[in-house]
Amino acid sequence: MAGRVVMRVHRVRAEVVVAACDEELLGRSLPIGTGGHTVTISPQFYGERPVSDEELVWALHRATIVNLLGERVLAVARREGLIGPEGTGTLGGVPHAEIISVPE
Repeated sequence: MAGRVVMRVHRVRAEVVVAACDEELLGRSLPIGTGGHTVTISPQFYGERPVSDEELVWALHRATIVNLLGERVLAVARREGLIGPEGTGTLGGVPHAEIISVPE
Protein backbone atom coordinates (compact mmCIF):
# COMPACT_ATOMS: atom_id res chain seq x y z
CA MET A 1 0.00 0.00 0.00
CA ALA A 2 1.51 3.34 -1.06
CA GLY A 3 1.54 6.36 1.16
CA ARG A 4 2.61 4.76 4.40
CA VAL A 5 5.14 5.93 6.97
CA VAL A 6 7.33 3.58 9.00
CA MET A 7 8.82 4.44 12.38
CA ARG A 8 11.14 3.05 15.00
CA VAL A 9 11.81 4.38 18.50
CA HIS A 10 15.32 3.90 19.87
CA ARG A 11 16.18 4.44 23.52
CA VAL A 12 19.83 5.35 24.10
CA ARG A 13 20.61 6.26 27.69
CA ALA A 14 18.42 9.30 28.45
CA GLU A 15 17.59 9.93 24.77
CA VAL A 16 14.43 8.87 22.96
CA VAL A 17 15.27 8.82 19.25
CA VAL A 18 12.38 8.65 16.79
CA ALA A 19 13.35 7.68 13.24
CA ALA A 20 10.61 7.76 10.60
CA CYS A 21 10.53 7.69 6.83
CA ASP A 22 8.23 7.19 3.88
CA GLU A 23 7.96 3.42 3.47
CA GLU A 24 9.07 3.25 -0.16
CA LEU A 25 12.48 4.69 0.80
CA LEU A 26 13.46 1.58 2.77
CA GLY A 27 16.37 -0.22 1.16
CA ARG A 28 17.18 2.62 -1.26
CA SER A 29 20.73 3.88 -1.54
CA LEU A 30 20.92 7.68 -1.65
CA PRO A 31 23.98 9.60 -2.85
CA ILE A 32 25.74 11.80 -0.30
CA GLY A 33 28.32 14.38 -1.23
CA THR A 34 30.19 14.38 -4.50
CA GLY A 35 32.65 11.56 -3.84
CA GLY A 36 30.38 8.73 -4.97
CA HIS A 37 29.38 7.73 -1.43
CA THR A 38 25.88 6.50 -0.65
CA VAL A 39 23.78 5.84 2.42
CA THR A 40 21.29 2.98 2.47
CA ILE A 41 17.95 3.67 4.15
CA SER A 42 17.91 0.90 6.71
CA PRO A 43 14.84 -0.73 8.25
CA GLN A 44 17.03 -1.42 11.30
CA PHE A 45 17.13 2.34 11.91
CA TYR A 46 13.85 3.61 10.44
CA GLY A 47 11.76 0.54 11.26
CA GLU A 48 9.48 -1.58 9.13
CA ARG A 49 6.13 -1.20 10.89
CA PRO A 50 3.73 1.22 9.24
CA VAL A 51 2.25 3.75 11.67
CA SER A 52 -0.69 6.14 11.57
CA ASP A 53 -0.19 9.90 11.57
CA GLU A 54 -1.57 9.93 15.12
CA GLU A 55 1.00 7.41 16.36
CA LEU A 56 3.82 9.32 14.64
CA VAL A 57 2.69 12.62 16.20
CA TRP A 58 2.46 11.02 19.65
CA ALA A 59 6.05 9.75 19.32
CA LEU A 60 7.41 13.02 17.89
CA HIS A 61 6.12 14.98 20.88
CA ARG A 62 7.90 12.61 23.28
CA ALA A 63 11.23 12.33 21.46
CA THR A 64 14.46 14.07 22.40
CA ILE A 65 15.95 13.48 18.92
CA VAL A 66 14.02 13.02 15.67
CA ASN A 67 15.26 11.90 12.24
CA LEU A 68 12.72 12.28 9.41
CA LEU A 69 13.12 11.32 5.76
CA GLY A 70 10.55 11.75 2.99
CA GLU A 71 7.73 14.02 1.83
CA ARG A 72 4.89 12.44 3.82
CA VAL A 73 6.70 12.21 7.14
CA LEU A 74 7.90 15.83 6.87
CA ALA A 75 4.35 16.96 6.02
CA VAL A 76 3.15 15.50 9.33
CA ALA A 77 5.91 17.31 11.26
CA ARG A 78 5.06 20.58 9.48
CA ARG A 79 1.34 20.24 10.31
CA GLU A 80 2.33 19.83 13.96
CA GLY A 81 4.49 22.97 13.81
CA LEU A 82 7.66 21.01 14.60
CA ILE A 83 9.54 22.17 11.49
CA GLY A 84 9.25 25.09 9.12
CA PRO A 85 10.18 25.29 5.44
CA GLU A 86 13.65 26.60 6.29
CA GLY A 87 14.21 23.78 8.78
CA THR A 88 14.66 21.04 6.22
CA GLY A 89 17.32 19.88 3.83
CA THR A 90 17.76 16.94 1.53
CA LEU A 91 19.57 13.65 1.70
CA GLY A 92 20.31 12.37 -1.78
CA GLY A 93 17.54 14.60 -3.11
CA VAL A 94 14.97 13.35 -0.58
CA PRO A 95 13.52 15.83 1.96
CA HIS A 96 15.16 15.34 5.37
CA ALA A 97 14.98 16.96 8.79
CA GLU A 98 16.42 16.40 12.23
CA ILE A 99 14.97 17.80 15.43
CA ILE A 100 16.82 17.97 18.71
CA SER A 101 14.97 18.85 21.87
CA VAL A 102 16.92 21.10 24.20
CA PRO A 103 15.78 21.05 27.85
CA GLU A 104 14.78 24.40 29.30
